[in-house]
Amino acid sequence: MDTVIMYAAVAALFVLSWARDREKTLQALRKGLKSLEALLPQLIAVLVIISVGLALFDAEAITSYLGPSTGLAGVLAAAVLGSVTLIPGFVAFPLAGQLLSNGAGVLQIATFVSTLMMVGVVTLPVEMSYFGRRTAITRNLAALAFSFAAALFVSWVHAW
Repeated sequence: MDTVIMYAAVAALFVLSWARDREKTLQALRKGLKSLEALLPQLIAVLVIISVGLALFDAEAITSYLGPSTGLAGVLAAAVLGSVTLIPGFVAFPLAGQLLSNGAGVLQIATFVSTLMMVGVVTLPVEMSYFGRRTAITRNLAALAFSFAAALFVSWVHAW
């Protein structure tokens, strides 16, 4: 139902934009399609990788590594996995939903997603070249600490 509401809102806003200025609306539509065209190969590659990963690891394997009963070891594994993985948010959130439905724990997935979004081990060399070594490392360590705090908060809210 939420999807229908979102599509209806987008359609209504598109019609409103079209009524106000057709040329700008067409220009925005062209830019959006170009962005989609540029993003599509990456999106398809990431979706294939995720699909293969979910096919290789069944619900039992996911539960054994990231399940609610894994405790601190599962949280740390999720933090390491999230810190070194480089995938965009629009793929990370559906992946997190799939992992949850396959038996992963809320605390572990919250840790995975928050470190995925905030900690950048793979991008650290680039970050150091722009901001300096000390600033980049400090930012990543602060993001890691905040990731754990955010994951604990999400887990607490979920349990509540």
